[in-house]
Amino acid sequence: MVDLEAYRINTSVYEWCVGAFSRLERHLGLKIKLHSSPELLAQGQIFLFNHFARFETVIPPYLVYKHSGRYCRSVADHTLFEGSEMFAKFLRGVGGVPNTTAGLMPFLAAEILRGRKIVVFPEGGMIKDRRVLDKRGAYNVYSPVAQERRKHHRGAAVIALTLDTFKNRILSVHAHAEEERLHRWVDALGLESVDQLLERAREPTMIVPANITFYPLRVTENILHRGMELLMKDMSGRFSEELLIEGNILLKDTDMDIRFAPPVMAAKKWRWWERVLLKSVFERIDSLEELFAMRDGAVGWAEKMMNRCIQDETMRIRDAYMAGMYSVTTVNFSHLASRLIVDLVAAGRREIGKEEFHKALYLAIKNLQNAEGVGLHRSLLAPESYRGLLDGQCDALEQFLRTTKQAGLIGRTPSKYRFLDSLSADSTFDRIRIDNPIMVYANEVAPIAAVRATLNDALERAGRVLDEELASDQFDDELRAHQWNHAHYRGERHHEINAKETATLSGEPFLLIPKEITAVGVVLVHGFLASPAEMRAFGEKLVQKGHPVIGVRLAGHGTSPWDLQHRSWREWLQSVRRGCAILGAFCEKIAVVGFSGGGVLALRLASEAPRSLVGVAVVSAPMRFLDRRMAFVPLVHRLNTLTEWLPSFDGVMPFHENASEHPEINYKNIPTRGVYELRQLVEETRHVLPTVRCPALIVQGDRDPVVDPESATLIHDRLGSSQKTLVYVPSTRHAILLEDIAGAQDRVANFLKGLPWEADDSGTS
Repeated sequence: MVDLEAYRINTSVYEWCVGAFSRLERHLGLKIKLHSSPELLAQGQIFLFNHFARFETVIPPYLVYKHSGRYCRSVADHTLFEGSEMFAKFLRGVGGVPNTTAGLMPFLAAEILRGRKIVVFPEGGMIKDRRVLDKRGAYNVYSPVAQERRKHHRGAAVIALTLDTFKNRILSVHAHAEEERLHRWVDALGLESVDQLLERAREPTMIVPANITFYPLRVTENILHRGMELLMKDMSGRFSEELLIEGNILLKDTDMDIRFAPPVMAAKKWRWWERVLLKSVFERIDSLEELFAMRDGAVGWAEKMMNRCIQDETMRIRDAYMAGMYSVTTVNFSHLASRLIVDLVAAGRREIGKEEFHKALYLAIKNLQNAEGVGLHRSLLAPESYRGLLDGQCDALEQFLRTTKQAGLIGRTPSKYRFLDSLSADSTFDRIRIDNPIMVYANEVAPIAAVRATLNDALERAGRVLDEELASDQFDDELRAHQWNHAHYRGERHHEINAKETATLSGEPFLLIPKEITAVGVVLVHGFLASPAEMRAFGEKLVQKGHPVIGVRLAGHGTSPWDLQHRSWREWLQSVRRGCAILGAFCEKIAVVGFSGGGVLALRLASEAPRSLVGVAVVSAPMRFLDRRMAFVPLVHRLNTLTEWLPSFDGVMPFHENASEHPEINYKNIPTRGVYELRQLVEETRHVLPTVRCPALIVQGDRDPVVDPESATLIHDRLGSSQKTLVYVPSTRHAILLEDIAGAQDRVANFLKGLPWEADDSGTS
């Protein structure tokens, strides 16, 4: 039996460690993301985790205690308890138990009855290659000690099923009013009362499989590895590899996603003859220790048959929780790229065109976003993370290619990726994370059938997908980006500003395609602080006239002022460019119509002379502002920038309030950074106006309260276009397009009507 006093949890040390780790977590490069409900952490009794890094073993108990308030027991390698008795005492005090402890299983089962949680790593060691399936698709892992593949451990299943059986025994004893036996168990477990024992016995025995996924993996040097190399001249290859890989995980920006699979219930539905056997066995068993001991010392045919029933059931439970554990891997960009490459090499392909590769990955991402039961990393959910993938301009792609180049796995030509021989070379268990991270990533998602099926489908579609289909997917990205950023800026830090906001209309972009296209495509660009809702009514009028229309959402708009605070005018321009690209899949020629700051963006885009652009119209576009405070914006912006290094300080004046003509659309709080970017945009655009050559329309209210009306004349005079029209309309309002003052909408619509919308025989407008 386990010496309970020797393994008593030191609550003060335990809680100090939890607090210390909580403080340390804020300074690590590691970002822990727990995907679970508090109820599951509270209700679960046995938590199972996969094992990839040594340090990760301390994190699950910390998280379980943080979210449930329950102490945990963790089974650890016995060598950690050897050598220093002081360290061993510390480990025991924070819930650690050596895996060679005599009576380990009944002790852990009893701890659950005492209200503790149990943390187990059923792989039995670090699985550095992440390979958990054999060639037949069965679950097993490689054991470096035995140097062969073996099945996962059944210990958690044995504990759960035996404990659940014992719980039934407790309830049976209670039903037969055997009070003396119940009190004896209460004393043995150290519980407060029989009622508490019965309460614990009635709780379902719940196993919660969980998966830990790290992203990205890096193979570059880190300060921890370099420091240890200086201190230890004879550092083993294994220790060196672990310092390199795990040092990068801890010190460099790395996401640690923890997802929980649906619980596996240990309750067995006993058949009638099994219940007879169970009753017979229970007559001779009076404790948890005796029930567990029956596994190795069964006497008589009844106990042996019962052993066989329990063994079969524990294998079923083991297979169920292992399948659950691997099914909730958090799938990331490198998983998809790696699995695609491994499958291509397996099919005999040693190279792939860059366009085909990028397109296949993009299509796979879009398909998986709608797949049920696949947990995706944020890099596959937030379009800003994978945006540009189709053009090969994507941070996630570049990071993946950089790592694989350092490992010597992929070569690049101007048009192709080549898979080098090292990709198929054998690697030792303690080197594979450095030598072949592609294989590690590919192995990690091998158990998820939906990933492989999606990649196969995406590769097949990559060569025949229509431009309109890709454009529809890209517009879906615009919608998802709005939803993602709207949710992202809803934290406690953002509440004070968000609570003051008055906008009620949706800030999402829109795409309107008429049944029959009979006019030029139109990209509508809303103004500073507004959202696509500002242009929606005009867009609906245009689509009735045969125009395909897209209302773009400028980065940072339609979500929260905090979002706009972190955006630059170049990001706004990219929003317009993406809108043009999406609409270009549905029509041959486009025009850009911008209001206020959106008009300046329209002019800036026109200065780039896109091939499909045939006209630009701007309404109330500023070159000068009437608000004298604009002169102080650069100074305030510089002060804000200087104070960014101060913790929990957002600047001397990060926001100021805005009296908007349309509070149902516009932000009430203006980010100072945003006003600065608007000024920068105006200055940059002023210099490129002479390069605008397409037909242009400028419409301006003669008594605009926001924009100096002379701005329209400045724009008109500097434009390089030979076809340009300036129209002043009588108005004391700024939003003359939205409010359709003095026929502003018809003036723009008539201009658009006169633009060519089909390519001529020579392919030009």
